[in-house]
This record gives sequence, C-alpha cells and structure tokens, in this order.
Amino acid sequence: MANNFVSIIAGSKSDEKIVQDTTKILEENKIEHEVNYISAHREPEKLKEYLSKSAAYTDVYICIAGLSAALPGFIASLTQKPVIAVPVNVKLEGLDALLSSMQLPSGIPVATVGIDNGKNAAHLAIRILKLKHGHSSD
Repeated sequence: MANNFVSIIAGSKSDEKIVQDTTKILEENKIEHEVNYISAHREPEKLKEYLSKSAAYTDVYICIAGLSAALPGFIASLTQKPVIAVPVNVKLEGLDALLSSMQLPSGIPVATVGIDNGKNAAHLAIRILKLKHGHSSD
C-alpha cells in the first residue's frame, strides 16, 4: 500500500453520492483510497475487524454517516489515526448527524466538516497527509 492512504467508510449505500464526491477529490489528487459500507450499529463486529486489518495501511479515516452518526465516534474510539466525519442530511436537515459528530467525549477527537460535504473531508485528509510528509507550506 502507498504512504498516503485514506479509508472511506460510509454507514449505508444511501450515502453513495457523498462517497463519489469524496473519492473524486482524492482521485484528482492521486491519493490512494478504498471505500467500505459498514454500519456501526448493525455491523459493529465487522467494523472492528475492518479497523484491525486496515490499521497497518490507513493514514486517515473519512466517515460518512447520517441520523445518530455513531460511525465516526466509534472509529475514533478504536484508533489513534485522524478521523474526519461527514454528517449526512437524512433527518432534521442533518443537524442530528452534525451534532453527534461534533459532541464526542474528551479523548475521542473527530474532525467534522459540513453536512454532506465529502469534498471538504477529502481536502482535509489531503492536508493531513501533507503534514505527515512535511509539506505543510504547499
């Protein structure tokens, strides 16, 4: 795997449009990535297994989730790597997902971008990767 690798995890196939927006930016910037659809609520064991396997090659996790948006916090509780949340507008104009992504306990940090804004999540991941390689001024 490459030195710069982003793992995109969406809670549902209904998030596919946002996944496509995210991957487009990563592809334009030649950032290797993979996409998985795993629900923190319905498939917690599958998610834990994926995280244990992906830890060796993933630098940043982008989590796309709506409603209670447990996915980013769940992942942040199991890794020390950066986690970026993309809250999805499913109900309440996405405010429920936004607040769930932002209001996590101390020690479980998650960077949160705007509602449905997978593009900004990709741009933030790229900036994080640049810092990893000492390119903070580009």
